[in-house]
Amino acid sequence: MTQNYSFNTKDEFIKLVQSEILNTSEALEELNISRQALNSLVKRGKLVPLKELSRDRLFLREDIENRKNTTRMLKSKSKTYD
Repeated sequence: MTQNYSFNTKDEFIKLVQSEILNTSEALEELNISRQALNSLVKRGKLVPLKELSRDRLFLREDIENRKNTTRMLKSKSKTYD
């Protein structure tokens, strides 16, 4: 879901960025995956970074949470067949 934001101050914008944008290391920790797995998700278009820097990527927290929920659902479906 796309949200529109408006800011009255620079501090409001900074708070949003700090709470809603994750770098690569934070995304890895949230998803509990390896850097190679994250690279694969990006390459396959399953996760799209907001911005790619020379040594880092920035992701929306919402996208990371959605991916985490998708992974959780897939794991629970596969367990039903064990």
